[in-house]
Formats: sequence, structure tokens, C-alpha cells
Amino acid sequence: MTVFVQLLDERGVRVPSAEFDPFVAHLTHADLLGLYRDMVVVRRIDAEATALQRQGELALWPPLLGQEAAQIGSGRALRADDFVFSSYREHAVAYTRGVRLVDLVRVWRGTTASGWDPFSIGMATPQVIIGAQTLHATGYAMGIRNDGADSVAVAYFGDGATSEGDVSEAMVFAASFRAPVVFFCQNNHWAISEPVTLQSTVELADRAAGFGIPAIRVDGNDVLAVSAATSSALARARAGEGPTFIEAVTYRMGPHTTADDPTRYRDADELAVWHGRDPIARLAEHLRAAGVLDAAADAEVAAEADAVAAELRAGCLALADPEPLSIFENVYAEPHPVLERQRADYARYLDGFA
Repeated sequence: MTVFVQLLDERGVRVPSAEFDPFVAHLTHADLLGLYRDMVVVRRIDAEATALQRQGELALWPPLLGQEAAQIGSGRALRADDFVFSSYREHAVAYTRGVRLVDLVRVWRGTTASGWDPFSIGMATPQVIIGAQTLHATGYAMGIRNDGADSVAVAYFGDGATSEGDVSEAMVFAASFRAPVVFFCQNNHWAISEPVTLQSTVELADRAAGFGIPAIRVDGNDVLAVSAATSSALARARAGEGPTFIEAVTYRMGPHTTADDPTRYRDADELAVWHGRDPIARLAEHLRAAGVLDAAADAEVAAEADAVAAELRAGCLALADPEPLSIFENVYAEPHPVLERQRADYARYLDGFA
């Protein structure tokens, strides 16, 4: 069984670890306050985007409520030259990579097929096909190794994706070629309506051993432990030691997407237990005990979160609908006769409404 890593317990009390403390020894109280600020802000972004969807301004939104520590702790551990391949829920990771707020919602408003320029922030646009991004990350990591660089590819996916063949294939290649890739699994306990216990009879981290990949099982609601685990995996990859599998044990406190009703399959008592393990409250307790987080600092963070939410809303509402025929742009690098024929057919169809 893989060792469970925790550096802040559920009351925010520091838990020492000889193995992982060195990876967070450089973090000051000011740095921890920055991580707290990040988590509060991205939770506010998530709440605002959910409200926008409920108000008919977004077609869909996959909430990250409860998973802030897993995403912020890992995202802030990355270097600018590392490259992220994510699923559709890693809004907080995108935030740490410097994505513009409005770019978070472009796809979900239906105004574009891609939210941002991947190379400008070092993060591919979200992958909706479950688990496919692990193959993309492994291929990119093999390219890093061939180039002789020491950057790292990081693949984010959920517990449900571990049941997909793509993830197994990616891990086979990563292990065989010692690719500098980190497989970051957020075990939020629910693959839509199926519990993780139905998907696997063992801890997900233990599956990695079958591929010859070392694993770390970390408290995904402990931002400090997530930072340490990610930094450890990144160090291994940069040293040429190959891939690492991280299982961040967290919980999806909201629906799978705004089209889902979790009350149909999830017990309210389970949700209450995980509310008591809230990642933001945990770090807040630690910072208050250290005298770092007071009422003034809390108010400042809350004001920043509100300002960010207002910017997100304004950007979303200002997005213009694209020209219908623009859907045919940027499909192929060069003119393609089949696509041109389809474009002409669609133009004639649209003309029928004139």
C-alpha cells in the first residue's frame, strides 16, 4: 500500500515528514498566504461561472469546488517551461499558468473551439475525451527527452479516467521510455455517478506499480502536501528518473457538471464529512494560528476574489458570437477541397434564412 502524505491535518496543524518537508522548506508564511489567496480566488471564479451557467450565459460548466488545494498546490509547483495537459475541470491550474479570465469561459459559452493559445501559457486547451490527454502528455514528454531539456509534462485527470485504456497505454510508454511526465490523478471519489470503489478494488496509486512507475498518494485537500508531492515528482523527472503517478485524494463537493444532479446518487452524510475537510478552511486555520491571517487580510482576499469574479462576468458577457462560417477556419493548414465543399453547402443553407 502506498504511503499517504499529509503535512497539514484537518485542523490545520503541521504534520512533519522527513521525506517531504525539504520540498516545501522554502515556502514562507507569505507564500502560504499566497496559496490561500489563490484558492479563495479560484473558488470565487468557480462560483461565478456556475452562476453564469444557471443564468443561461454559459452552456455548461464543470465545477472544481473542493479540489482547489490539489490544483493550486500542484500548479504553483510548476516551472514556466513545464507543459500541462488537462481535462475539463482544471480551471485553477489554468489560473496558475496565467490564463486570462475570459479565456476560461470561451469554450463553455460556445464562442470558440479553443479557449487560449497553449504555447503562451504552457498548457494545452482542455481535453473532454476522458484520459486522452495522458497520451498527449507522454508524447510531449518523450519529445522533451529527445531534446535534452529538463522541463516536464504534467497530465491531469480524474479517478474515472484510470479505467480508460488511454491512461494505461500512456503509462506503458512513459515507463518504457522513462519519459519526464507526471500523471496527476485527482481522486474526487466520483466518476460522474459511479463511486471510485466500484472502479477499483485497490487504491489508485497502487495501480502504478504494475507499470513500473513509482507513486505518491497525497491528501489532495492539503495544499502544502500537494506542493511537496508535486515538487518531488518534478525533481525525479528533471533528473532523468522517469514518470511518477500522484493520486491526490480529494472530493468533488459539487456536481460533475452543471448538467448533473449529485443528490440522485450521493449520500448527504458523505458530503458533510468532506465539508469538514475543506482545503481552504484547513489552510486558513493554519495561517490564523501562525498570526498571518487576520480579519484585514481576509477582507483583502475577499475583495480581490470579488473583483476577479466581476472581471470574469464582464468578459463573458462581452464575448461576441462568431460568424457562422468561421467554424471552417483553422481546420487544415492548407486549403482542402472537401472542407471547401462543406463550407459552400453550409453557406447555401444559411442563405435560405435570409
